Amino acid sequence: MKIEHLVWLRNDLRVLDNPALYHASLQGNVAVLFTLTQAQWQKHNESDAKTGLRLGLMENLATKLAQLGIPVHFIVVDYFTELAEEISKLCKQLGVQGFWFNQELALDEANRDKSVQQALVKHNITCYPQMADLIVAQAVLSQQNTPFKVFTPFFKRWLSLLSQQSPTPLPAPTQQGNALSVKPIPKLANYTFRDDLWPADLTIAQQKLWQFCHHKERHYDKERDFPALPATSTLSPYLALGALGPRQCLEAIHHICGREDRAWQDSTWLKELAWRDFYRQLMHHFPNLNKGLPFKPETSALIWQDDDQSFQAWCQGNTGFPIVDAAMRQLNQTGWMHNRLRMITASFFCKLLFADWRKGEAYFMRQLIDGEFAANNGGWQWSASTGCDAAPYFRVFNPTRQSESYDKNGDFIRRFVPELAKLDSKSIHNPNSQQRKDCHYPTPIIDYKPARLAAIAAFDNLKERA
Repeated sequence: MKIEHLVWLRNDLRVLDNPALYHASLQGNVAVLFTLTQAQWQKHNESDAKTGLRLGLMENLATKLAQLGIPVHFIVVDYFTELAEEISKLCKQLGVQGFWFNQELALDEANRDKSVQQALVKHNITCYPQMADLIVAQAVLSQQNTPFKVFTPFFKRWLSLLSQQSPTPLPAPTQQGNALSVKPIPKLANYTFRDDLWPADLTIAQQKLWQFCHHKERHYDKERDFPALPATSTLSPYLALGALGPRQCLEAIHHICGREDRAWQDSTWLKELAWRDFYRQLMHHFPNLNKGLPFKPETSALIWQDDDQSFQAWCQGNTGFPIVDAAMRQLNQTGWMHNRLRMITASFFCKLLFADWRKGEAYFMRQLIDGEFAANNGGWQWSASTGCDAAPYFRVFNPTRQSESYDKNGDFIRRFVPELAKLDSKSIHNPNSQQRKDCHYPTPIIDYKPARLAAIAAFDNLKERA
């Protein structure tokens, strides 16, 4: 079978709702390309768990494509910079006329795609970049045609644009000849992940989406902040790798809100998905965010503390603050952390340890199965008060008050800090000295009040110098 079009899949590992795959299939016979860039993923601090899930999803997707008669090809190199030459060779070898992909907005990925396009044009191969994998794929701009720097007006404009587009996902490509034998994924290192929590299966990802929308989306607004409750979607690993597409999520929201006679625009979960679009678009409009620089340039003058002992205690979940330690242990054990806890642990890191947010950002990426550069960077800069639409610098989370508010009975703490399990629901948030000794639990590594005042003073000094 002659292959006329080659579709390059990256963080869009699905058959349904895949613009590049669907539109290419309308033009003629297609094949799919997977590129494995292990050293590049490591350079980007992508976790072993995410890589393991990525490879598992590739394998599952390769099986589904083979059933449709769509052949799969693999290119294995270390870095993005090697791809232009290797992709050109493969396209010439297959006699490809058209090359298709869904755009990515982060700087390294955009530069990679540009170099591949430039190489293919030299060989008279037409490239068909499709819109980026966002719910609202077009640029969301103000009336002055400038990017938004604050989420609320962005969201209002985003909703307006969203109401003008169809929520219906694109279908899968039609059958392309006989089913093929499945091509095995090239063997890389043995990357393990919690496949009991996130099976590398596109059908299961779809089922989890609909189960969440049917059973939990309605109560998401009221219950999402309580980490002991199974109230969040936990779909982020599938969204990060594109096993679920944006219009699939939108369709599910439309369906469930319509069935329950609610306005889909009011869905709190939809608003959370809008944050993902917001942070991704910021990466595109403000390239310095891709270079480890703060969104607010004046905060570059902050002198962060560099205490390796405190950093290690934070990483290992041994800070002496039970909610922080429970959260960090959840991250280390599962590769995932509840969103409220991400804010608590990042605020603790940046404002109370006064440690450089970039160090915490990198640690999260190395652990998270759902690590997305844009969202992770956005969350860390929000917590550090260096970012776009960030928390005011004088707002410093009190971890004990947060714990009492969002894990009132200590159920989440007991799950991940079992040495404290026998404490009563009041003491568990801040055990006294004797309780800590009896439970073999560390004393706090910082004193909250002076640490908070020191952080605020550091930002006040910036204002005075401005």
